[in-house]
Amino acid sequence: MTTPAILTAGLSKHYGSTIALEGLDLEVAPGEVFGYLGPNGSGKTTTIRLLLGLARPTSGSASIHGIPVSDVRRAHRHVGYVAGDVALWPQLTGRETLDLLGNVSGGVDTGFRDELCERLGVDPSPRVRSLSKGTRQKIALVAALMSRPDVLLLDEPTAGLDPLMEQEFQQIAREAVARGQTLFLSSHILDEVQDLCDRVGILRDGHLVEVASLADLREVGRTIVEVVISGPVPSLDAVPGVSEVESVPGVPGGWRITVVGSPGPLLQRLAAFDVERLRTVEPSLEEIFLTYYA
Repeated sequence: MTTPAILTAGLSKHYGSTIALEGLDLEVAPGEVFGYLGPNGSGKTTTIRLLLGLARPTSGSASIHGIPVSDVRRAHRHVGYVAGDVALWPQLTGRETLDLLGNVSGGVDTGFRDELCERLGVDPSPRVRSLSKGTRQKIALVAALMSRPDVLLLDEPTAGLDPLMEQEFQQIAREAVARGQTLFLSSHILDEVQDLCDRVGILRDGHLVEVASLADLREVGRTIVEVVISGPVPSLDAVPGVSEVESVPGVPGGWRITVVGSPGPLLQRLAAFDVERLRTVEPSLEEIFLTYYA
C-alpha cells in the first residue's frame, strides 16, 4: 500500500473559543496536485502551518510521507514551502538567501536553481530589501522548488506575479508533478487551481465541506442550458434540478435554464419539443465555489 504524501486525522486547531480548523480528515496521494480553497479566515493557512509543525494542533494528527509532522527535522526533509506572506532576510542578497536555504535543505542542484531563476526572471544579486514584492515571491518559489522536495506546500504561490510568470510557474509545477512530486496548493486564483489540480477541497469556517475531482464537482454545480424552442413554451416546473428559467431578450423562443446537478432530466423533457438550438455551459470552478458559499 502506498504511503500518502499528506495524511491528517481529526486535525484541529483552536485559539481560545475561536475555531481555526476542526476535525480535518484528508489524504493526498504522491504525485497529486491538490487544491485547497476557501476565503480568508477559513483555515487554509492554519492547515499549512500545522503540516509544517509551525503550530501545534489542539487535537488530531498529521504526517508527511508517513513521518509525524511533530518530528520536524525528518518531515521537513520532504517539504518545500512558499508562504502566503513571504518574509526574507533583508540584509542578504537573493543568492545568499538561496544558498542559505539550500544548505538547510541538505544541498541543492545549483544548475537547476539557476535554471529556475532564469525561467522566473529572477536576478538574485541585489539585496532582498531592495527587491519588489513580486521578485521576493520568485525567490521564495525558487527556494521551495530547487531541492525537488517530495511535497510542495504552496500558500498563494503566485501572489504578486504578472500573468506571464503565472503561466511559467504552472509549467514548472506540471514538470514537478511529472517527476512524482506532490503539490498542495492554496490559492485565490481559481483559474490556476482549475488548470493544475486533480482534486480540490473546499473549506468553510474551519470545516472541510467537500473533497472531489473537478468533474465530480461540476456534477453538483450549476449548469446553464441555453435553448431556442419553436412553438409553445414547455412547463419545466416539475423537472428535477431546474432552479431558474428566464427568457433571452431579443431571441424569439430563447430560454436560459439553470440546472443544479445533472442536466439529464431537463434534456429528456426538452426532447418532446421542437428544439432549434441548444447549448450547455459547464460551470467554472468559481461558480462551483460560490455555490458552496451561497
